[in-house]
Amino acid sequence: MDIMNAHARSRTMAAIRGKNTTPELIVRKALHAMGLRFRLHAQKLPGKPDIILPKYRAAVLVHGCFWHRHGGCRFATNPATREDFWQSKFRATVERDLRQVRNLTAMGWTPHIIWECETADEACLARLVEAIRKSVPFQSPR
Repeated sequence: MDIMNAHARSRTMAAIRGKNTTPELIVRKALHAMGLRFRLHAQKLPGKPDIILPKYRAAVLVHGCFWHRHGGCRFATNPATREDFWQSKFRATVERDLRQVRNLTAMGWTPHIIWECETADEACLARLVEAIRKSVPFQSPR
């Protein structure tokens, strides 16, 4: 049972942004502080990656743990209401993410996925920067 009425839930969900989220801003700040320059939301690339670094042909995808289903993460909870709807929505999101990664790779880009929960870890952000500089896919420590 949802603790909010339908109108309040609708307002809450509508307020969730797709661009310039807090985790994305944290990653951008870290990349810039470590000397990397980038572009945002490349319209011509599959999935419009959050951040691209043309010099390294690297695309950074900042995934929210809830929406993109970060395995084993405490933020990847399942809503108690409308379970079929949510499972279908999550499945479609994960499939779309996989397609986008495959398409970016086929175009010669190296995709790097960093999860929302990892953006608070400076060591994780440093590993992301090193992976970009070496042009190898970023591997999350989990």
